[in-house]
Amino acid sequence: MTVSSALSPARLDRFARHIVLPEIGGAGQVALAGKHIAMIGLGGIGSPALQYLAASGIGRFSLVDDDVVDASNLQRQTIFSSRDVGHGKAVSARRWLANFDDEIDAEISDKRIDPRNAHGLIASADLVLDGTDNFATRLAVSDACVTAGVPLLSAAVGRFQGQVGAFAGHNPDHACYRCFVGDAFDAEDCDTCAEDGMLGAMAGWAGSFAAMQAVRVLLSGVSAFGDPQWGKIHILDGMKPGMRTLSIAKDPACKGCGPSTA
Repeated sequence: MTVSSALSPARLDRFARHIVLPEIGGAGQVALAGKHIAMIGLGGIGSPALQYLAASGIGRFSLVDDDVVDASNLQRQTIFSSRDVGHGKAVSARRWLANFDDEIDAEISDKRIDPRNAHGLIASADLVLDGTDNFATRLAVSDACVTAGVPLLSAAVGRFQGQVGAFAGHNPDHACYRCFVGDAFDAEDCDTCAEDGMLGAMAGWAGSFAAMQAVRVLLSGVSAFGDPQWGKIHILDGMKPGMRTLSIAKDPACKGCGPSTA
């Protein structure tokens, strides 16, 4: 199948700047069109990440968020506008997608994700991007990804710092997110941006970087850009500015992906 037969003339024109990149090319663009990403959380991370992933040509999204848009969100959650205040984030995000590109398929859930429903919300995805703001949810999503055999891209941001990491804990040689944070954070004990503040552009940096890493994961085995970087945590520092990278080893005793969970 040629690129011209797989993508319509309008789509070829829309994604021409991707297709001419040797590291992505026509094969990469066709592959992205067939991918499904589950976006867990549509706030400071999910909002800019969704914009760039939609712009990259991802064909299908599951949008999961139980929150409503607040006026204080508008400083960093760039898919929302004043008219969305008081409306559900998942519904508003789907409306943004429809206005941006009506060829993208989107399904939504406005239920809070937890260990009981996480598997059903992510099992059909090619990749999960988690931008939620508490460890209880993050660990529930991570455990569900391991069980479902779905890779996880985890991203977080606060004040002037962000982090983005890719996990494939369902594979025997790779760590999961629980290997990274352990079991000490099962409670909802994250600091909040309401308490600590956040530079809006920092959320944009972390979200757009997460989108770039998502494209890497999805193009693994398809194009030269496809290096998933499993177990790598990229720490973004907006004060310097700069970035450093940590490697996370698989924890043999991890209750999320260790041998006892198999």
